[in-house]
Amino acid sequence: AWSVHENSVVYLLLMFLRPPPRHSFSLDLDTMVQLPARHSSIHVVLECMFLREQLLGDILCFLYHPDKLSRNQSSYLLHTLCTCSYLDVEKIACWVQRLVTSAWLLLPQSYHCQLTVLPSSQSCRFQLTNTSVINIFMEMNFAVQQ
Repeated sequence: AWSVHENSVVYLLLMFLRPPPRHSFSLDLDTMVQLPARHSSIHVVLECMFLREQLLGDILCFLYHPDKLSRNQSSYLLHTLCTCSYLDVEKIACWVQRLVTSAWLLLPQSYHCQLTVLPSSQSCRFQLTNTSVINIFMEMNFAVQQ
């Protein structure tokens, strides 16, 4: 979504997160009504690949062979974006802010516009400013699909 105000433009972006390979997201539900809890947690679950391992032999089921799990395989992302195997929105926001900031410096527009990270722990908020009178604000919110 976007909106225009007196001297600014605001863009609201919804960013869908995908689980790392061989993982899935599991939403903790309120057991009383089978709806997402008010402050629900999203568990990152290692999927069972045992049947595929048995049938095709092209993949190891790390759920049943944790000793053969590569150190680098998904562990960096899980450590960076999760706390105790649950998605941590503050860690995600911090990671995306660093990613966008470093990518911005490689764009030609960075010579004409300044990117400022605005404070927010539950989303990523940025402001683009240049010599014009119009400011551009962007807010990225994160979601997962069930």
